[in-house]
Amino acid sequence: MINILIVDDEKPIADLLKMGMTKAGYNCVCAYDGNDALEKIEKHLFDLILLDVMMPGIDGFELMEYIRDMNIPVVFLTAKCALDDKLKGLRLGAEDYIVKPFEMLEVAARVEGILRRHGKLQDTINIDSLVINTSAMTVQQDGQEINLTKKEYDLLLIFARNPGIVLYKQTIYEQVWGGEYPENTRTVELHIQRLKKKLGWTDKIKPVYTVGYRLVVN
Repeated sequence: MINILIVDDEKPIADLLKMGMTKAGYNCVCAYDGNDALEKIEKHLFDLILLDVMMPGIDGFELMEYIRDMNIPVVFLTAKCALDDKLKGLRLGAEDYIVKPFEMLEVAARVEGILRRHGKLQDTINIDSLVINTSAMTVQQDGQEINLTKKEYDLLLIFARNPGIVLYKQTIYEQVWGGEYPENTRTVELHIQRLKKKLGWTDKIKPVYTVGYRLVVN
């Protein structure tokens, strides 16, 4: 599932975007100011951020400076149409700049294009001899289909889309199971053990200290 953070202090606009992007097949989370956005970015994995510029406190440009090294694609959504503002946003590393009012279909089309450029909407993901077909939701290894449960498939996908990145147990749980991470649960560990056994990935998904796991890539 592709996860998108929508940041806009105008709640009706943020909620409208969430409804439209959810219909387009994305999992969306809203933040209604810069501080709220920072908290969510630090706790969750996002594939793209739709970011308003004019917000009280931390504005969109300031937030962009903070996250620019995280390699998260950003699309600015703003009422500001001055060329200087557009250039500033693009120089900060934004992928695109859409001026309000906007058409939802245009936003969805641009988001899809950006996600494809970043490899987030690939039909297939290859990891060594493993082939994940995200359209058919199938997994093959050395040409043989591997039968995974829905949770195991979602778990594999989050690792496959974030190779080499340390994924916290809380983040994995929230992305795969939804809701807050319960204390003293071994759900994540047990599912990862079963996934590793099915794939023969004894040394492929490695624990990182006591905080999470990482998919080792060659």
